[in-house]
Amino acid sequence: MSSPLSAIRPKNYREKVFFRKLRSQIDGSTKVEHGLTQIKGVGRRFAQAVVSVANIDPNMRVGVIAEKDLNKLEEIILDPLKYGIPNWMVNRQNDPREGSDHHVIGNKLDITLRRDVDKMKRIKSYKGVRHHYHLKVRGQRTKSTGRHGLVVGVMRRKLREKK
Repeated sequence: MSSPLSAIRPKNYREKVFFRKLRSQIDGSTKVEHGLTQIKGVGRRFAQAVVSVANIDPNMRVGVIAEKDLNKLEEIILDPLKYGIPNWMVNRQNDPREGSDHHVIGNKLDITLRRDVDKMKRIKSYKGVRHHYHLKVRGQRTKSTGRHGLVVGVMRRKLREKK
């Protein structure tokens, strides 16, 4: 006699799915598109493109997918341009170091962003100076927001009570 969970979860179901080359793990109970977004550097639209290129049912759960399909997903994420994903969809277009388009994932994404910010600081560009002084970089207003932990108005009230 089979348990009631066997109808929901097949025998090959995995709670966690590991992608060795991507150095990340995904919850097996999530659907494929949502599960791929748990990988750092993969967003919703990119995950949809990867799933459609891999010809996998988007309503399928990650823990049920066969090992060969998981390897195919991993290969597509590592080199999306080779599998027909357009270059405007990758997150590193016209890289200044290499001059090519590629998709950066995981801790390489953190390293790349840190390197870019350090370069902006070093050449003293406007954005670099804003980063250096921990100010808003993208044109937001700064009169009343971004005060880094200060509570507005509390000191005045305390001084008024003392006087």
